[in-house]
Amino acid sequence: MNKEMTLEGAVAELRDGMTIGVGGWGPRRKPMALIREILRSPLKDLTVVGFGGPEMGMLAAAGKAKKLIYGFVSLDVIPIEPHFRKARQEGRVEVMEIGEGMVVLGLEAAGHNVPFLPTPIGLGTDVLKNNPELRTITSPYDDGEVLVAMPALKLDAALLHVSRSDRLGNTLSFGPDPYFDGMMARAATRTYVTTEELVDSIASKNREDLKDNAVERCFISGVIPAPMGAHPTAAHYGYGWDLEHLKTYAASAAEDGGWQAYYDRFVAPGEAAYIEAVGGADAIRALPLPVL
Repeated sequence: MNKEMTLEGAVAELRDGMTIGVGGWGPRRKPMALIREILRSPLKDLTVVGFGGPEMGMLAAAGKAKKLIYGFVSLDVIPIEPHFRKARQEGRVEVMEIGEGMVVLGLEAAGHNVPFLPTPIGLGTDVLKNNPELRTITSPYDDGEVLVAMPALKLDAALLHVSRSDRLGNTLSFGPDPYFDGMMARAATRTYVTTEELVDSIASKNREDLKDNAVERCFISGVIPAPMGAHPTAAHYGYGWDLEHLKTYAASAAEDGGWQAYYDRFVAPGEAAYIEAVGGADAIRALPLPVL
């Protein structure tokens, strides 16, 4: 029952062409240590699903992502993720651009093991025009309402970042919002979790914390100790997002060879070197929390 793994071990279980869901929201609680390990790996042709942040831009810039499915891809204070924007405008990735609510419904459908869920979201918009694979369905009841049939977003793997985990796969996500990480896990065949703190039992410190357990351990395939593994995104209540580093990353999208220079400096040397390159553990933990 010990689900402890390494970053390398988790990524070694992924395969080319998989559909991968990435938890978090924009620049908040993204499993960036796992994303960097994917960037260092030979994986390719991935379909990436989520409420996008730097993970989508990085995977697109590195040529790892074949398709992106999202409601948005943003660094929040930098409204559109710059490397995503560049890949999108140059046509280097396929996209499924849908409403945030449609992403939620697609994950819920997969978690409930049904092929689609009906919704009015998208009707009367260019969502249907720009995504011709979407279909409508007529209600079988007397109302006869026409709705969008949002297809299930079935994931081969989900990648999440949490505040604390135990080796059995129980997790705690502290902060004001669990986002949709639980839906990601239930929509996935396997779920890998990086954690700020790995303990023998999540109930060992404070049983009141158990209310922050957003997903049952049966859905968790592996837990990976990765302190500061969400950087440069925020990990409530551990640290805020690193705006200066996000600006450095964003600026690289406008430079010739900018992505390769960023990769060579921050990603290629490995996680320990990454932490030092961005200022060290103390500097990360001192980052102010964003006001939500």
